[in-house]
Amino acid sequence: MTEATYLHATRTAYDTVAVDYERILRDELAAKPLDRAMLAAFAEFSRAPGGGPVAELGCGPGRVTAHLHSLGVNVFGVDLSPEMIAVARRTHPGLRFEEGSMTGLDLKDDTLGGVVAWYSTVHTPPEVLPTVFAECHRVLAPGGSMLLAFKAGDRLNHLDRAYGHELSLDVYWMSPDHIADLMSEAGLVLDARMVREPDESEKPRQGRQAFFVAHKPTGS
Repeated sequence: MTEATYLHATRTAYDTVAVDYERILRDELAAKPLDRAMLAAFAEFSRAPGGGPVAELGCGPGRVTAHLHSLGVNVFGVDLSPEMIAVARRTHPGLRFEEGSMTGLDLKDDTLGGVVAWYSTVHTPPEVLPTVFAECHRVLAPGGSMLLAFKAGDRLNHLDRAYGHELSLDVYWMSPDHIADLMSEAGLVLDARMVREPDESEKPRQGRQAFFVAHKPTGS
């Protein structure tokens, strides 16, 4: 079966930048209190008694996975890029990291207590997002939570260079209302949303940032 072009482009780009990406973004969360607050709220939801493990999908070098682990979350990382997984394993040797795609997770139905997609859907074409959200719904146990972080807006930006390397990668800004509708259509119930303005490190290119917390209903 032929791999989708965007998956090949995403894997190639992140294989190329993996080492420098980890170095550049290693301490990014330290300067983003609102982002940390959303992760802390999600961690509290995901630590509910009887909940399964949490998967960070598109974990990259594992910095968010490690942050959630520091908050007491039973978490592991999944990423499309083998080089990112290699960096994550070297950087966080005590944590579990696996290769995989959000469009076809090698996980059983109804097994996860939580799913995190921290800016990992931003390279996914809009028409593929329903598949991603359906897959998240499938692997979540009833009552399990999902945290989604994405770029709020309505545009497509093509990158030819990032993190000091030449590459070819599309980045999508998506309307929060549209994302909310897609999550609802996948069977997820939205619990909270936050849209913040860009901080000094993100101006003027990055724009507004959106964070959603949702859950899979217990009757699913």
